[in-house]
Amino acid sequence: MIQTPCIKVCVMDPVHRICTGCGRTLDEIARWGTMSDAERTKVMQELQNRLSSRMARSAPIRDPR
Repeated sequence: MIQTPCIKVCVMDPVHRICTGCGRTLDEIARWGTMSDAERTKVMQELQNRLSSRMARSAPIRDPR
């Protein structure tokens, strides 16, 4: 069985609609206990990219002056 990616930082990003702690959607969090190992593996493979993408899009724009 695949362990949960939860790090106990449960805050949903309202723009990207993912948890800022683990990167899962509300649907994935709710269904985690009933997902197959294949489904969990697929989600786990996407999490780092989701969190990295969210951080890149949320980074403040620096003034080039």
